[in-house]
Amino acid sequence: MEENSIQQKKSGFKKFILILVLILLAIGSGTIYYKYYFVFGEGVKSGKLNFAVKKGNIFKTYEGKLIQEGIGQGKTGGLASYEFEFSIVDDSVFQVLELNSGKFFDLHYKEYHGVLPWRGNTVYVVDKIINMR
Repeated sequence: MEENSIQQKKSGFKKFILILVLILLAIGSGTIYYKYYFVFGEGVKSGKLNFAVKKGNIFKTYEGKLIQEGIGQGKTGGLASYEFEFSIVDDSVFQVLELNSGKFFDLHYKEYHGVLPWRGNTVYVVDKIINMR
């Protein structure tokens, strides 16, 4: 009889550990998804393309910078410029941007909570070109 109750205690403990491990895996997976794959926001930014480059030590990623002009509290008074640094995921989008530096673009982007090294150096990822002038 005593041996049977010890068996039940062991199997109950194993079941508890299994459930605990599964809960921790679910929480960890959810956190990783939310931090790195959940699209926090998306929109369109417009401005003059400053540069588009391919760079990286291990993961070669496409990066770019858009200069947005606007009226604000600049150092010299009225006109201020804002920089929008972004990563590019699509080769074809990068090719168009690379060949048209200095032109005015409307770029669609997605914003994430975290940066993945193979996706780029910023939380802003441009996925398509809306307009080019």
